[in-house]
Amino acid sequence: MSALSLAVRDSNTMLRRNLLHARRYPSLTLNLLLTPIMMLLLFVYIFGDVMSAGIGGGTADRSEYIAYLVPGILMMTIGGTTVGTAVSVSMDMTEGIIARFRTLAIHRGSVLIGHVVGSVLQCLASVVLVGAVAVAIGFRSTDATALEWIAAFGLLALFALALTWIAVGMGLISPNPEAASNNALPLVFLPLISSTFVPIDAMPGWFQPIAEYQPFTPAIETLRGLLLGTEIGHNGWLALTWCLALTVLGYLWSKSVFNRDPK
Repeated sequence: MSALSLAVRDSNTMLRRNLLHARRYPSLTLNLLLTPIMMLLLFVYIFGDVMSAGIGGGTADRSEYIAYLVPGILMMTIGGTTVGTAVSVSMDMTEGIIARFRTLAIHRGSVLIGHVVGSVLQCLASVVLVGAVAVAIGFRSTDATALEWIAAFGLLALFALALTWIAVGMGLISPNPEAASNNALPLVFLPLISSTFVPIDAMPGWFQPIAEYQPFTPAIETLRGLLLGTEIGHNGWLALTWCLALTVLGYLWSKSVFNRDPK
């Protein structure tokens, strides 16, 4: 059997292990999934009229605000779900199972690949569930073509891959799962200071560059453009650049930490 075949086989085994672990212990995933759903319902039904009036120039239209809000909530869902990846990786590192894997005749990188692929699949499943809730409360994307839907799904998958590799690195350097959860908090915090809830130009002038050029805002604006037909502009290139840069950075970081000889 070739080295590539062994790597694929071992990665598939690790993927099944992580998916079974997530199925048997769903509380972490559910807790992370509830946050974007609660934020969606809170901002639509409690703040929806006020926020839509502010964005729409004084005219309250909750349906328009739902359309504005949902792309940001979908990206927030990905950020929250990857926190669970950091915790899961840290648990494997601290409970000794990684040390056991190091002694087995398996492909060394399959452990991380299993975590990454499993996390991306969980992210996409979470996005689908949150999207279903959004559709149930009134979100519609009637102008998007089939090609734009495919591009939107591809963007979500690429963004999930980028954040997952960063989360894996955070999990590897954390001394325990609690620290991993804390280290991954920026993945939950950054969507709150992006264009998820309000446009960038509604923020203070000194803060607008921070919100505009962080990873979440270009991705959110690109997703809005694909699903709602708004102007994408330079955000598409920024989103792809962020995704590729974070993926490469996270991969190299995670590989470097994982390949260190254990103390």
